[in-house]
Amino acid sequence: MPKIEVYEDALYSYVGKRYNDEQLEDMLTVAKAELDGKDEAAGQLKIELNDTNRPDLWSTAGIGRQLRQYNEEKIPEYNFFSTPQVSKDYGERVVKIDPSVKDVRPYEIALAATGKKIDEATLKDIIQTQEKLCWNFGRKRRSIAIGVFRSDLLTYPITYRAADPDATKFIPLQMEGELSLREITKKHPKGHEYGHIVADFDRYPYLEDAKGEALSFPPVINSAYTGAVQVGDENIFIEMTGTELRDLILTANIVACDLADAGFTILPVKIEYPFDTEFGREIVSPFYFQEPMTIDLEHARSMLGVPFSLKETATALTRMGISAETDESRQQVTVTVPPYRNDFLHPVDVIEDIMIGHGMSRFEPQMPSDFTVGRLTEAEEFARKVRDIMIGMGFQEMMYNYLGSGKDFIEKMEISGDDSIRIANPMTENYEYVRSSILPNLLNSEAVSAHAVYPHHIFETGKTAFLEPSDNSGTVTRNTLGFLSADGEVTFNEVSAHVSAVFYYLSKEYQLQELDDPRFIKGRSAKILYKGEYAGMFGEVHPQVLENWGVQVPCTCCEIDLDTIIRE
Repeated sequence: MPKIEVYEDALYSYVGKRYNDEQLEDMLTVAKAELDGKDEAAGQLKIELNDTNRPDLWSTAGIGRQLRQYNEEKIPEYNFFSTPQVSKDYGERVVKIDPSVKDVRPYEIALAATGKKIDEATLKDIIQTQEKLCWNFGRKRRSIAIGVFRSDLLTYPITYRAADPDATKFIPLQMEGELSLREITKKHPKGHEYGHIVADFDRYPYLEDAKGEALSFPPVINSAYTGAVQVGDENIFIEMTGTELRDLILTANIVACDLADAGFTILPVKIEYPFDTEFGREIVSPFYFQEPMTIDLEHARSMLGVPFSLKETATALTRMGISAETDESRQQVTVTVPPYRNDFLHPVDVIEDIMIGHGMSRFEPQMPSDFTVGRLTEAEEFARKVRDIMIGMGFQEMMYNYLGSGKDFIEKMEISGDDSIRIANPMTENYEYVRSSILPNLLNSEAVSAHAVYPHHIFETGKTAFLEPSDNSGTVTRNTLGFLSADGEVTFNEVSAHVSAVFYYLSKEYQLQELDDPRFIKGRSAKILYKGEYAGMFGEVHPQVLENWGVQVPCTCCEIDLDTIIRE
């Protein structure tokens, strides 16, 4: 979970009042955070955030805003946001996106700020917010990279383009001599750390102003001239590049609100795209794109077990910084999502904020009216038996995430992905899909295990899920066994023997049928049938799939639907 360090005086200036440590610990539950330590000498607090869905809280201003709203029951007004219908005045502040970046790092969003001299606490918080958003929310700069610049040294319009990595040069931060973009990836510490993100492209992302002055080589490093923001600077320009437009806009909104709370005046910037985006070809940032959400009051009452009135519900949401309109006749509440939040995916998310805004300590504890005896389900007992069998056969058990990327779950497996479940609003593309098979996880482990002595035998019993229109929910979740063997000598006969052993020890009968699956070599794979019903498949993994994963040795894989074979 993210951890941040904040200056104590700065935090309480945002909150509007001071707390002792015990009071602060209690108040931080409002932000789903806790006090992790204190540096008395430096006057700093260490705060751990327990929710990765709220990147707006990863700063002094963000934490302070949440605590202030809770105390004052007042929603801050930010008048600098454009909407799809209305654009704020951007003056000469324009960023032009060149078509060359579309297949490299396609999106860029920016804003400017003025009106306050940066002090040490503000500069430290800007840098910390930049790092936390890029590292945690931006997947270590893969999908979001932020640059902060001295506006006084820039001339609009700014151009974002893909540049020749050998011919384009500038002096990067922390260095005194010019380096080409390619040299930066090899000689600069940040190049070693982040250069791999763009290393496979023929041309690299590059930002420059109207006079050709370099701003940055995103997502690696800023210019030592324009990007060396210092204490005392008053006018700054913030830009962010990446692969997910909505995430970039949300990040810009968070930064804008933080700076506004710190006393800056936010200046909108127009971004001109040469290609279509979901918000058009021109976006004036900061940009408000969230949609309102309506919930039934009875739903909130049943979820929380408290007969809230419409007024009490609206008050609780206001304390969380959320504007709420009530409909007495329909007994509904419609919320306007704050511009710095994008975590309302379901009415339950609104109900959670009602709960927090009401106050966790105000809920009266109740003893359960029904008592049950805990025990393992039949499916879990069966899965444990399968685990024992696999371990007895010499396989090593693995545990994997159920979420992953489309690249891993679909592209590398050479399948269509038509039955794959995609999350509507993923935080990152690394966790965009629910797995429909364990095989990608097993191959991913094998791809990073070439250093280990062969043969490799690994397995997992876990959940898989896929789209199923005939089901009421539209999806089906299954308990599944997946196992993989890797060695220069593995063959169809060996994996077939493993399958036979599993069914033998489970006292189950099965039949085989020819299988045509792009993940396996045709003629060296088979479909498993149990009582005439599909129950899995196995075979030798296709060389193209192995190449996609970077696996250098032959592999065999098997997947068995445990929910099918558990039936007598």
